[in-house]
Amino acid sequence: MTLARLAALHGVATSYAPSADRTVPVPDATVVAVLAALGVDAATPEAVSASLDAAELAVAARLLPPTVVHWQAPDPPSAPPSLAALPPGTRVRVETEDGGAAVWTAPGGKAEEAEEAGETGEAVPWPDLPLGVHQATARTPDGRTARTTLVVAPERTPQPPDRTHGFLVQLYSLLSARSWGMGDLGDLAEVAAWAGRSVGAGFLQVNPLHAAVPGTPTDPSPYRPSSRRFPDPVHLRIEDIPEYAYVRERKRLDELLKAADALRRSVLDDGELIDRDAVWALKREALEAVHAVPLGPGRRAAYCDYLAHQGQALEDHATWCALAERYGPDWTRWPGALRDPRSAATARARRELIDRIDFHTRLAWLTDTQLAAAQRAARDAGMAVGLVHDLAVGVHPEGADAWAQQRTFARGMSVGAPPDAFNARGQDWGLPPWRPDVLAASGYAPYRGLLRDLLRHAGALRIDHVMGLFRLWWVPQGQEPTAGTYVRYDAEAMLAVLVLEAHRAGAVVIGEDLGTVEPGVREALSRRGVLGTSVLWFERDWEGTGRPLPPAAWREACVATATTHDLPSTAARLTGEHVGLRHRLGLLTRPLAEEQAEDAAEVGEWLAYLARLGLLPEGARGEEGAVRAVYRFLLRTPARMVGVWLPDAVGDRRPQNLPGTWDQYPNWRLPVAGPDGRPLALEDVVSSPRLHGLMRVFEPGAGTPAAGVRTRTAPPGARPT
Repeated sequence: MTLARLAALHGVATSYAPSADRTVPVPDATVVAVLAALGVDAATPEAVSASLDAAELAVAARLLPPTVVHWQAPDPPSAPPSLAALPPGTRVRVETEDGGAAVWTAPGGKAEEAEEAGETGEAVPWPDLPLGVHQATARTPDGRTARTTLVVAPERTPQPPDRTHGFLVQLYSLLSARSWGMGDLGDLAEVAAWAGRSVGAGFLQVNPLHAAVPGTPTDPSPYRPSSRRFPDPVHLRIEDIPEYAYVRERKRLDELLKAADALRRSVLDDGELIDRDAVWALKREALEAVHAVPLGPGRRAAYCDYLAHQGQALEDHATWCALAERYGPDWTRWPGALRDPRSAATARARRELIDRIDFHTRLAWLTDTQLAAAQRAARDAGMAVGLVHDLAVGVHPEGADAWAQQRTFARGMSVGAPPDAFNARGQDWGLPPWRPDVLAASGYAPYRGLLRDLLRHAGALRIDHVMGLFRLWWVPQGQEPTAGTYVRYDAEAMLAVLVLEAHRAGAVVIGEDLGTVEPGVREALSRRGVLGTSVLWFERDWEGTGRPLPPAAWREACVATATTHDLPSTAARLTGEHVGLRHRLGLLTRPLAEEQAEDAAEVGEWLAYLARLGLLPEGARGEEGAVRAVYRFLLRTPARMVGVWLPDAVGDRRPQNLPGTWDQYPNWRLPVAGPDGRPLALEDVVSSPRLHGLMRVFEPGAGTPAAGVRTRTAPPGARPT
């Protein structure tokens, strides 16, 4: 029980509930290891006792938590509960982020104490503070003091101005005639302009564009990046960089263009996989030549503004990139002193590598400017939301963020998921988690900086595994995922920072809330305006008949989709091809015939339901018509945003990512293709008769959503993680 009390004080779970009727205890060894990663010694009974005494004394002596949240409500303002609970007469001074100040006194103090403090003795109302991240200092009548970060946030995130539909696409998979072997930011701007102007799309959601860890081969997954804060320059459209026109070595650039053309044709014409490393090798050489061209005065001024705005974070990122060129991408294998970003050796290396650091900061700036251009193209095309960027759960343990912010990450721990009905072994994603105590002590500075950069050129932000704002499954290094446990974060503070930064950017927030979701999480997210994610195949009346959930019973505050990057395309689902694929790769846990029969029954049930609703005028035989029926169904729901998986629009039957595989399947390396598996260039996609047939479903009057319905979603454990 002593260990359990100690764990509870640090937000570490000693048991978890995979279902409502089952509780699983966490091994003591796991609890001890997780506490050690939080800087708490629990290795022996004596250490547990000493650590518990220290923790309880700290709680008893603490005047304020390290971060306090105040939700700015329209009603007369009142003090946050943690400040209202201060001893009577405590004087609180708030220094706002814009340089202002306000003073408040906790009610109930003696009149003479208030007079000595310069007050009238009358109750002082809580000041009407501006939105922002402020610093508050409290001083009690007996002289004790405490300082805290005060986050003042609006009650809710911005919402989509109107109900809208848009596309979901993996950018690398959409190659145009101008791509260098994979989709780029020029393609993104083109697709955004086309989608907004030609088919009335209101948003365009892309995969994470975070910087990857370089290697041979580079990990192609966009969900295990080197840095979440800075984009990857592999997405640059080289020819769109202004200095490109002034490169003197035109012959070499022409050779690179020919090589890029061959690389593109190998994917689109010869069926080769997207080769990120080959693309980067060509672009890197071109960018070295571009970097040699001096910036004009205006461009230089804009670049300097970017450097000043990004500050230390960008310098650290570029320093890691430069050191990785010399010592390899795994910073844990660098010379000892260089593993510390603040060491004297690292400072010397910064001076020695100043040219390479400038190269990498320039690449970050160029990528940022092209992201801005893509968002402008989306807005100029009439998109109500524009680009929807994706935030991965975490970062690669050997990458730039893990090096620069290593004190913020829990050593020896990895984020994953516990065992559930879909994966009895659990999951280990290989991503080091942030320490909740360090985050809180910093006023959530790393988290705030991350959100601010991602929202710079976004109309909305999708947060992968949004439940991580509340708790994450930590797995000790070297252990199976089953040996992990949950560690809790201050969800109110995490949400307040998110809502504040989204408000400042005027951006919608979408939470990927599929999988195991503890009770109350979806309600808390909805209360703060965070939209959820609802996927057609998982929306059933889980508490009753188990049948498909009627469209009017879907929740309004969500993005409704037919599939995701981790699931079969709609065509593959309807034809059953996804079962055959998993069988060929040895991923089935039951006989093929049994899996096929269950899948056919599920699809048949949905098709029959779509027909009863009058959404299948083409009949049940045509797969293309059935895909349209699925999207007609989504338009019958009250969902604020309806997402079209772009491969669905052209009949692609291959998943972009097949969970549970590594080298058995080409995850994250497939171009968009037609029903026959032949790759389609961007120009072919946007002119596809099949795509335009599907998009006619979205023309005004084609779908009328129900309103005022009760939200009903799948219970915990009913959806795959």
